[in-house]
Amino acid sequence: MRKGINGLCDVVASAAMGELQGKNLFVFTGRRRDLMKILYFDETGYAVWMKRVERERFPWPRKFPYDVVTITAEQLDWLLQGYDVWRLKAFEKVSFARVA
Repeated sequence: MRKGINGLCDVVASAAMGELQGKNLFVFTGRRRDLMKILYFDETGYAVWMKRVERERFPWPRKFPYDVVTITAEQLDWLLQGYDVWRLKAFEKVSFARVA
């Protein structure tokens, strides 16, 4: 998950995931699945949004016949809230006394 905007754009273009400058959101997870990046274009340029979970992993299908998985906006919202959109299981809530 070291790729920035240019690297993620290259991945989208080489995998033919969809139109880069369209209304698509391209969601990436790393091998550990504790980090998610979302690449999108907002008419003025590209942007990357990132979220890391501390104790859980983002659910992502491992045995899927394609490299590209399409999800709905509602499923993306659930995924960002901590729900496994394939099993509908929520992440454990985390609270910290201090941040290191």
